[in-house]
This record gives sequence, C-alpha cells and structure tokens, in this order.
Amino acid sequence: MAAASVRQQAPVAVVTEGGPHIWAIVNALADRIGPVSVILETPESKRLLLMRRARRLGWVSAAGQLGTMALTRLGKRFLTRHSARIVAEERLETEPRPGQAIFKVPSANSTECVRALAEIRPGVVLLAGCRLLSRQTLAEMPCPVLNYHAGITPKYRGMNGGYWALASGDAGNFGTTVHLVDAGVDTGGVLGQARGRPQRGDTIATYALRMAAFSRGMCTAAVEDALAGRLAPVDPGLPSRQWYHPTLWGYLWTGMTKGVW
Repeated sequence: MAAASVRQQAPVAVVTEGGPHIWAIVNALADRIGPVSVILETPESKRLLLMRRARRLGWVSAAGQLGTMALTRLGKRFLTRHSARIVAEERLETEPRPGQAIFKVPSANSTECVRALAEIRPGVVLLAGCRLLSRQTLAEMPCPVLNYHAGITPKYRGMNGGYWALASGDAGNFGTTVHLVDAGVDTGGVLGQARGRPQRGDTIATYALRMAAFSRGMCTAAVEDALAGRLAPVDPGLPSRQWYHPTLWGYLWTGMTKGVW
C-alpha cells in the first residue's frame, strides 16, 4: 500500500539527453517505483561546447578533447557486439518502453522544461546525462533535484569519471554517484554511490553502460529515499577535483602505456 501511495502522489521525472545507459536506469526506476516521465533535451551543440572549453582550458586542450569525443563516437560503432553482450548479460532495457511519457524540450534550462515539470508535478527530479542547470532553473524546481553521475564524487567530478579513476590507477573508485544538485559541477551532497569493475573489452565507449548495470539499485534507492523525505547526504571523505574529456594524445598514450582505453 505504501509503495502504491508513493506512485500515485509523487511522480518521478528524469531530465536527460538520452542514451542506452540512461534508458536502462529509467526502466529500472519504472520497475521499482512506477511510471517515470522523461524530459528529453536536445543535445548541446559541440561547437558551443568547444568554445566554452577553449575559454576555460585553451584551444589546444579543447581541440584534443573534441578529437577523443569523435574517436569515442566512432568506437561505439565498432563495439556494438560488446555493448550488446553487456545488455544481454545484465538484462538491461536500453530503449524507451511503449507508452513511455516523453516531453521533448530544447534544453534543460528552457521554459519548455519548466512547463513540462509543472505538468508532471514530480516528487523528485533526477538529472541523468543533461547539461548543467542554471541557477535560475534550479531555483524554479518544484521538488528535490538529484543527479546521477558516472563517477565517484567529489574525487571524479565532471566528465568520464570511470575512465579517469582507471587512468589514475584508482580502480577501486570505478563507480557512480547520486547526489543532490547545487550550483556547482557535481558538488552536491552525496546520497549514494556504487562501485564495480570494468570487464575485458570495456573502453571509454562502454564504461557508461557497464556502470548503469551495477548502479540501478543505488539509483532506485536514492529516488525512493527522496520521495519518502529521507534525504541524508553523507561526506565520502574524498578530495575534490573536476575532470574533462581526455585529449586525444593523452587518451592514446594512456591506452598504450596503461592498457586503459
């Protein structure tokens, strides 16, 4: 009875750009909690991303990161069999189910997104693979806002947390975090973390899928706690650092010298 009451009174909204690993999380939430409404934003322009990175890190680093992003996209095409094996072995559902409620918006920071949330009236919003919320958008959120992050925070904030843990010789922190959202980059209070191990054949192109497989239970528990008003952030006692995409030359060097791809 309690679970049914939560489903009826407090819907769950997920804001995302989409992707197989995100749908695996969404479908796992639906199995445990009930219907989930998805607000699907248009992916951010790579040109705008490059310009923003260049202002922060310089054009050489930004161009190198863009090269790795392009290589990763190409790698996914050659790793379809391996990805399919992960999906099959872990019994992941990586596509929207029939009847899935989807609200398409240009950006998580758009007025369309705020309107969609007003229509859904969620008890919790989970961000999963979407752009950083502006302070204005965050202030308009009608309920607790959590973020599913593919890395162990605060040690691996930003991009490619699993890759950087392995590249840094810190395989014990190959994992994910659900945390509260504040104005920083993955700096909110930690609500749950899940750690696992990459398997043979995993690369930067498949780490997200591997992580989603061992993080479904942790994500569901964090969302359930938020719906029940049991938000209890903890301090993992880790140093804090923000990471970005590796540069192409750094990625190739790490792969050749450490076997981390």
